[in-house]
Amino acid sequence: MTGHDKACTSVTLCLILGGLLLPAAANASATTSNAKSEAAAARTAMVEHKGIWKWVVPPVKMHGAFDDHDPIGLVADKLIAADCAFNWTDPDTHQLYCFTSATSLLYFLSAPQRYLAKAEKNWQRLKGTLSEAH
Repeated sequence: MTGHDKACTSVTLCLILGGLLLPAAANASATTSNAKSEAAAARTAMVEHKGIWKWVVPPVKMHGAFDDHDPIGLVADKLIAADCAFNWTDPDTHQLYCFTSATSLLYFLSAPQRYLAKAEKNWQRLKGTLSEAH
């Protein structure tokens, strides 16, 4: 093979490999761009929805017992306002109770009547402090 033939072969290989690699590089760039836009969309959704652990906030105002305060908060002697996204209706009294988290609701469901009795007792005392604060 002459020097001219070697040069032509090298140029030919470069052109062939370049033709194969350029589309792959463009595809990798597009994939990176798509991943970045998907990550940005996920961040936006998280900000708009305040996380993935929140259920849908009811479209209309729901009125729960204890002026929408979490019964487990009351058991702990704390006034914790809830938006009723997590709620439970007592099958006996049909009273609606609102919770701040699924954890609070599940904890409550382990002994609802016991927690309701304690929450009611604390509510009678704490609701006076609520009206004094306003």
